[in-house]
Amino acid sequence: MNIREPRDLVAAWVKQKGVASTVLLDTDGAVTAAYRVTGTPTVVLIDRAGQLVARAVGMRPWTNGTGRALFTALLGAPKP
Repeated sequence: MNIREPRDLVAAWVKQKGVASTVLLDTDGAVTAAYRVTGTPTVVLIDRAGQLVARAVGMRPWTNGTGRALFTALLGAPKP
């Protein structure tokens, strides 16, 4: 999510960094307020039912074994 920056600036950064995920443009700060973003980066994990699972402020090792295991568990097949 990008906080109150122009679309063209964000698009250039996304292209330069090779970001593959969806980037939300929070032009008026409403989403930032709703998710209580107080610093960047802030990661918000939302489950398949749309419920907040966790949030973290600051850098995290998302690509290490523990981080990948978390995402695998969250993105696995839904339970019947």
